Amino acid sequence: MDGLQQIGLPVVGIVAVAALTFYVVSFAEIREKSFRDAEEREDSDGNGGFKSSLSSRGRRARRKADKQSKS
Repeated sequence: MDGLQQIGLPVVGIVAVAALTFYVVSFAEIREKSFRDAEEREDSDGNGGFKSSLSSRGRRARRKADKQSKS
């Protein structure tokens, strides 16, 4: 039994550390991928997810034109 403990305990420790390392690396890659996906979505929007001020300027200009046409 003593020989089994001398060999088995280090093997179990190595397997435990390998499993822990695997999970840590996997979660780090998942987090990295989600950040990359978020950045790509912002880049595809063109302006980081915010509406440009041009659209509000356009609405103001349209309202002003409508107001002037009614007068």
